[in-house]
Amino acid sequence: MTGTQAHTIGEVTLNYRIEGEGEPLVCIHGVGSYLEAWSGVVERLKDRFTVLTFDLRGHGQSSRVKGRYEIDDFVNETLALADRAGFSTFNLAGFSLGGLIAQRLALTHLQRLRRLALLSTVAGRTPAERERVLDRLAALRSGTPTDHHNASLSRWLTEEFQENNPEVIQRLRARDAENDPDCYAAAYRVLAETDFGGFLDQIRCPTLIVTGEDDVGSNPRMARYMHERIQGSELRILPGLRHSILIEAPEVVAGLMGEFLSQGETVDG
Repeated sequence: MTGTQAHTIGEVTLNYRIEGEGEPLVCIHGVGSYLEAWSGVVERLKDRFTVLTFDLRGHGQSSRVKGRYEIDDFVNETLALADRAGFSTFNLAGFSLGGLIAQRLALTHLQRLRRLALLSTVAGRTPAERERVLDRLAALRSGTPTDHHNASLSRWLTEEFQENNPEVIQRLRARDAENDPDCYAAAYRVLAETDFGGFLDQIRCPTLIVTGEDDVGSNPRMARYMHERIQGSELRILPGLRHSILIEAPEVVAGLMGEFLSQGETVDG
């Protein structure tokens, strides 16, 4: 089954895609993004995995629902799509906000998971880190997604990548300009205000943790914090990369994910 499809859950219609064949894998994107953010990774994994990607509520071609979003809205909609795809259990990968959704899903529906990959994900923020992300949320609410894009580009991608890939930067800028400001802010609030640091020791499935060495938002300290609390987890810090590792280094991410997810279905504990 390939191509983009739609599935309605309550008031939300979600845009999703299923590609490849093999072990089931669900991938969740970050704030202001869409399912195509995973394209470079999916292209390299679809020979071994049946991959479900989708636009979160308020993003891409999914319903632009207004109002307050909660982390469990995202979790329940992820599970509904996994059910739709026929995945009774599955591997799960989450990037940034997607990683928070993945953490929550692992904490509440562990029986559904085979293996977990947390990419550029936050946990255990310090008071200063919480203040910085809340400042970004306030700036976003008073500005536009385009303003946020301009302020964030060098947190996401290295200058070298920006200089060498102007067509990618142009595409990212156009995508961000299409985001609905209210939906973007609603999703960003979940990212800014959610932290499962105190509960991570309850995640008892094989877990891979990956972040960029120079990611200031989902920094290596947080990655080590997660690694120390999730029993038996594997940690990879990617040299010279910032936040948007799906865009700048999909071949590296796909290689790490493919190797990790292919190790089997053994669940610790």
